[in-house]
Amino acid sequence: MSCWMPGCPALSMCRGVAALPITCLERAKDLKTRLGILLHKPELGHKTGSSSKLQLGSRRRDSSREVLEWRESFDQLLKSKSGVNAFHTFLKTEFSEENLDFWLACEDFKKTRSKTKLASKANRIFEEFVQSEAPREVNIDHETREITRKNLSGATSACFNEAQAKTRTLMEKDSYPRFLKSASYQDMTRQAASRGSSKRSHT
Repeated sequence: MSCWMPGCPALSMCRGVAALPITCLERAKDLKTRLGILLHKPELGHKTGSSSKLQLGSRRRDSSREVLEWRESFDQLLKSKSGVNAFHTFLKTEFSEENLDFWLACEDFKKTRSKTKLASKANRIFEEFVQSEAPREVNIDHETREITRKNLSGATSACFNEAQAKTRTLMEKDSYPRFLKSASYQDMTRQAASRGSSKRSHT
């Protein structure tokens, strides 16, 4: 844009720009060039997308391997957060999820450091799961129930150990084998095996 008339805004602007030091003008041009390069680099977006796809694929492989590991032992199942969730869902279909809930409550209880909290938590767990006719009574023998009751008088992190062990054995010998044979777990293993074979065919 040019103008020969005195007082023209364009002429004033041109004079103002011309008065700027050369270094400022060069920096402005350099900045403009860099911005242009960044704005015209679509491959940057593609790289980010590829990275997220790789991470997702890695997570899927890990979860597939994890699902297949659940059948190796009951311990492997209990170590897996998603395994515990899947097992809990199965136990609900058998109306016996209180066994796993009690086991998980005991695991959380053992991490308690405050003696005051330890005592109140112990009473709450006993009333919910252990005492006779508790709202969610677990299937343990009378002797174990009485031992646990006595342990409450001087509550320590180990006061539910015997009752927890009995409940764990019951789940491992009874519910766990049925879980492995269940349609839901069989479906998960088929999907995991399918993802594994698909990965091998692409390598």
